[in-house]
Amino acid sequence: MGRGRGQRTRDKNKSTLPQVPRNLKSDGVDEEFSVELADQEDMEALARANAANQRVKQRTKRK
Repeated sequence: MGRGRGQRTRDKNKSTLPQVPRNLKSDGVDEEFSVELADQEDMEALARANAANQRVKQRTKRK
């Protein structure tokens, strides 16, 4: 006999637990980069990305 519609699982916390810990999740960016093959635009983008990362780190230190 099936369960009634009003019955739920007893362990309600089980549905909210993540399957993969947050520190093991990736950001989804999976690109290879070679300095030997990079042109001027790639180097500028790399410099902008590094500057942005440093700004984010400084903001998180303040809080």
